[in-house]
Amino acid sequence: MYRPTKLYTALTNGQFPVIVSLARHDLDLAKAALDGGAFALKTHLNAYHRATGTTFGTFEQERPFFEELAKLGCPLLVMAGQETVPSASEMDALADLGFEGFNVYIDHMQPHLLQSRLRPMPALSADSKPEDIQSIAALPGCIIEASIMPFERYRTPMTPADLDRYRAIAAAVGVPVIVPSQLSFTPDDLQDLRQAGIAAPLLGAIVTGNTPASMQAAVAAAVKARN
Repeated sequence: MYRPTKLYTALTNGQFPVIVSLARHDLDLAKAALDGGAFALKTHLNAYHRATGTTFGTFEQERPFFEELAKLGCPLLVMAGQETVPSASEMDALADLGFEGFNVYIDHMQPHLLQSRLRPMPALSADSKPEDIQSIAALPGCIIEASIMPFERYRTPMTPADLDRYRAIAAAVGVPVIVPSQLSFTPDDLQDLRQAGIAAPLLGAIVTGNTPASMQAAVAAAVKARN
């Protein structure tokens, strides 16, 4: 149903590609992530980003940035929104720009999103139950984002119990599971996540900081830890 891509191949063959979630729509940040060795970039629409306090606008508002981002030639994902999500025509436009996957919390999924050319990457939440994991995994061609930490745990170290939770999610499904850096992941944590069966880390501002210099250094450390 979905076209084979470099990113999906990397997620399913054990490469553990480093994906970066941009804290703001800043081309210098994006370039710094790629200079550090990031495999793919994730951007946002129609959303308030809790970890950074950034508000992202509609597709029409963000389109100029997306058009510039597409010129960088790397795999692109988009957090499509919360209560508001892109229309079917906007999803087509994102696919035309080269975006290959979209992400929403499962509670915000709308049927037309699953009819688009973008591969679904629904997110679990801190309140998700085992049956939610299975319902997401049943979506053809999906990826799961294990965004399972409550806000009060943001920026805290990963514990053995956290690792066990991530491991259990990966073991329960036959689809790639990526883990966002809601916690303050270290390079050693990333190695542990890989060994636990996680397909990729999704590094955001809690790990990367919000400057091009901090971004490049954090991503380079993550890539080195993976190798």
